[in-house]
Amino acid sequence: MRKVRAPEGHSPEGPHQPVMLAEVLEALAPLEGARFVDGTFGAGGYSHGLLAAGASVVAIDRDPGVLPFADALKAEFGSRFSFAPGTFSMLDSLAGDLPVDGVVLDIGVSSMQVDEAARGFSFLRDGPLDMRMSGQGESAADLVNALDEADLANLLYAYGEERKSRRIAHVIAAARAEAPIRTTGELARLIEKAIGRKPGDPHPATRSFQALRIAVNDELGQLVEGLFAAERLLPAGGRLAVVAFHSLEDRVVKRFLDPEKGAAQQSRHLPQARPAEPRWLALAKPRKAGPAELARNPRARSAILRSARRSPAPPRPLSTAGLGLPVVRGAA
Repeated sequence: MRKVRAPEGHSPEGPHQPVMLAEVLEALAPLEGARFVDGTFGAGGYSHGLLAAGASVVAIDRDPGVLPFADALKAEFGSRFSFAPGTFSMLDSLAGDLPVDGVVLDIGVSSMQVDEAARGFSFLRDGPLDMRMSGQGESAADLVNALDEADLANLLYAYGEERKSRRIAHVIAAARAEAPIRTTGELARLIEKAIGRKPGDPHPATRSFQALRIAVNDELGQLVEGLFAAERLLPAGGRLAVVAFHSLEDRVVKRFLDPEKGAAQQSRHLPQARPAEPRWLALAKPRKAGPAELARNPRARSAILRSARRSPAPPRPLSTAGLGLPVVRGAA
């Protein structure tokens, strides 16, 4: 398998290698002559793997920074590759009129975005507190400086699963009363001041930065809409592969593919409801990166791949019921 051919000024090594590429291609097989939608193009790793195996790809991404990678694949593979700017929540409308055999989604922030300090995703690289994948809408700085202290604490708890969210929000509120919080480094230092740091533990800002990123980019809402869009788009036998990187995302994917996982317990004293006709079949066991990949790319340690094939049943109307989405108290 060839590596991703990066445009000039972008290294093809390490950070731009897609997680579990071999496993994703296996889940989407057969590949040659098939047509796929790569709903989260990024640096083009999955798209390149599919194209190199003889498939055609429609790639989607809302980040304008990926355009050089899209141009490089277009130059290499010609008409077998096309790029549509937008969000993967609209993948069924962006895919075009031709039949589609499979969809791949790699959820969350890309390493390419994290590694660029000016994007404001990383607590390890000082830059503007932004985190917007598209460059549009409210930034992380807007949320950090404008949310009520209680609402900020609730957001950090719901989207970051941060148990010390109230303490963090209190320190942030006190600091912003003196001057607005503008940079990732400033916010990371405040969080470390609020909850401390033990040697060997993950950085104390990890969960809070995750929460802000999810909120800024509506990542969970986009995920739900993208999954239902894939269900509408794919015919019977169509393949879906989703790589998630934290428990909130993975729970949504798991319950979407197998609604019985999130179904409410039925009372044995009431008439039993018949289970709905499944929309997804051949649900594969979740897969994680192997030792060799983890040695090359420690960021893959949290990745979980889930895959399934579309049944002949009609698509469901979009609903968040049973998907386990967190509730942010105080949100509009």
